Amino acid sequence: MSILKAVILFALAAVAEIGGAWLVWQSVRDGKPWWWAGLGVVALGMYGFIATFQPDANFGRVLAAYGGVFVAGSLAWGMVMDGFRPDRWDVIGTGVCLAGVAVIMFAPRTGA
Repeated sequence: MSILKAVILFALAAVAEIGGAWLVWQSVRDGKPWWWAGLGVVALGMYGFIATFQPDANFGRVLAAYGGVFVAGSLAWGMVMDGFRPDRWDVIGTGVCLAGVAVIMFAPRTGA
């Protein structure tokens, strides 16, 4: 159950962080209204809270692993929201990152 919980929390965190950053980007770089940036700041704050619910209590481990999720989520977000098409190197890099997430979060540890 803790693996499923971690995966769900990583997905929620990715939506909040990537969505928040995208909203700010849209406001500043693409001329959307200022309140889009405000919504982005709220979403980025939500990301910070969501991460605290991870089953692993180690901040560094959770945030390091989330980095790999962020890579995959960012490419997926770009595909859905901006029509970005990753090349094979993007896909390979994402696979490497997600493998790293699995090792960091779910490897058996002694004394843990």
